[in-house]
Amino acid sequence: MPLPRIAIATGDPAGIGPEIALKAALDKRVIAQCRPLLVGDPAVVELHAQAAGLSPRINVITTVNDADWSDGSVNLLDARDGANTPLKFGTVNATYGRASLASARRAIKAALSDEVDAVVAAPQTERSIQAAGIAFDGYPSFVARETGTPVNDVYLMICFDDVRIAHATLHVSVREAVALITPDRVERVIRVVDTALNRLGIAKPKIFVGGLNPHAGEDGMFGREEIEIIAPAITRAVKDGIEASGPFGADTMFRKKGCDAFIVMLHDQGHIAAKLQAFNRTAGLSIGSPILFSSVAHGSAHDIAGKGQADPGAMIEAITRLAKVSVEDRSRISR
Repeated sequence: MPLPRIAIATGDPAGIGPEIALKAALDKRVIAQCRPLLVGDPAVVELHAQAAGLSPRINVITTVNDADWSDGSVNLLDARDGANTPLKFGTVNATYGRASLASARRAIKAALSDEVDAVVAAPQTERSIQAAGIAFDGYPSFVARETGTPVNDVYLMICFDDVRIAHATLHVSVREAVALITPDRVERVIRVVDTALNRLGIAKPKIFVGGLNPHAGEDGMFGREEIEIIAPAITRAVKDGIEASGPFGADTMFRKKGCDAFIVMLHDQGHIAAKLQAFNRTAGLSIGSPILFSSVAHGSAHDIAGKGQADPGAMIEAITRLAKVSVEDRSRISR
């Protein structure tokens, strides 16, 4: 079976995205596990290569079928947005916002048409996307819209080492997040996580679900969301054979063993735990859509953009993890 094709969307042109995407595409670990395909603006990638002191052979293509991995060059699928705005590293610009989503959109299109096996996206800058007047609250909802999946059915699961943490809510205010946490939503994310873990090759996954309040509400002393919302959702999922348990206090849940994935209610409950333990190894997997889509869990780092200092570790982790997943996915489908 040939190595999987992984499309790498280059992200915010003014951030470190194109740099870490290029560094990852040149990495021996990545090349050993997949056929990387950069997706973005050739001029932007060239500028980042020069700034980082890199001089790879870049094969610019307009269709995936023109890619050639036999000669050691880096294949780059042209996804320029046509604006031709001069690049200024480390700045917020509406054009850069449109460009970052253009590269992700083109990569997703390739995945939907089975031209590539999976997509990994470099970081975008939400302020630039907002400046472009585009509604955006993170890659999961973007992937949902681009693949025709209901927005509420795609969730973020951040992964590092053997740890997986899924989020019931993401980039909204805490006040709005609390309002979004309903029995239906919690049950839905449990089911999506179970299906995603099956797709990752885990036949009977065990899922631990966290609470919303301190100490998971302490039997109603600190709030009743666990009693009235989260526990009933778990019970309904369990009745259908899903091995889910909880709710557990979010401050102690991650110390528990024997779990294939944790589910948290709020963005920071999961992100703080992940970034404290594995800041440069954390990848975000959008689960619930028909394609395999991952991203890095860090930002565009405008302060070091164009300086050649960006660490591609998280990008390499995201690509190699998804390469393994896509191999398992193809093996499962062929059986």
